[in-house]
Amino acid sequence: MTTTVASADPVKSGRVSRPGTTKVRLSTGDYVLRGVSYLVVSLFTLFCLLPFILIISSSFSSEAAIMREGFGLWPKEFSTEAYEFIFRFPRMIVGSYVVTILMTVFGTLIGLFVIAMTGFALQRRDFPYRNHISFFIYFTTLFSAGLAPTYLWVTQVLQLGGTYAAVFLQLLMTPWLIILMKNFARSVPFEVVESGKLDGAGDFRIFLQLVLPMLKPALATVGLFLALGYWNEWYLSSLYLGSAVEFKPLQYYLYNVVNTANALKNSVAGANVTVTQLPSNTLKMATAVVATGPIILLYPFVQKYFVTGLTVGAVKG
Repeated sequence: MTTTVASADPVKSGRVSRPGTTKVRLSTGDYVLRGVSYLVVSLFTLFCLLPFILIISSSFSSEAAIMREGFGLWPKEFSTEAYEFIFRFPRMIVGSYVVTILMTVFGTLIGLFVIAMTGFALQRRDFPYRNHISFFIYFTTLFSAGLAPTYLWVTQVLQLGGTYAAVFLQLLMTPWLIILMKNFARSVPFEVVESGKLDGAGDFRIFLQLVLPMLKPALATVGLFLALGYWNEWYLSSLYLGSAVEFKPLQYYLYNVVNTANALKNSVAGANVTVTQLPSNTLKMATAVVATGPIILLYPFVQKYFVTGLTVGAVKG
């Protein structure tokens, strides 16, 4: 004969709720407030997505339909002519992607490491010259030498004209990102450094093993800015690269593609070609999709660090 014994545990029996699992009853006003909040956020998200939907749909529309009916949220006379124009020379577009990805990856990693070391050193109380160096860095945000001296310095003094280094090194670190990292590094207690020294660790080991893991939100935020700067770069490439290199950064290559299409449309060489045969409006939309698509995938990986990064250094009451 089997005997059923009631559980003596009041939690398992359901008579007592586990700590932290008690549901709070919401009033009608709370439900209304949540509903309105969800509605507002949903509408705001929709308004943010509409321009992207417009760009994607327009890139798959025909040039004739765009000129006749304008842009819309749904492709008009579905066509891949704009993408065919961009990928007409696949070797060039693949080479541009490789150059941009390599510059973005290595530039972000090296820039993060240098900026993190600089920001941490400038906020250490035992660094005697931190205020003087911080002043020089901040001074460059107010006054700059200008384009002409910078160009002469890069091309004549450093002899970097026509090389990827002319673009790579200038985007490696900026004064604003150093100041941002310095403010983030203030949240690291100085006692962490002192405890590392008591254990016999050197400054570099303290930075790598103790400080750097505590700067993850700052690294994610600054890293995203660096990655976007490298990925969207085209102006420095037009100044220092030009035709000196075979494979140009992606944004500069797409910029040249759009300019070429517009030039053909307005030149005598295109007199025997119907205007609608040369994608101009749809080409601009297609270049936006090609240039934005890969880098936008980076945001979800660093999104979780942004809330933490915004609250670092906040006053707790």
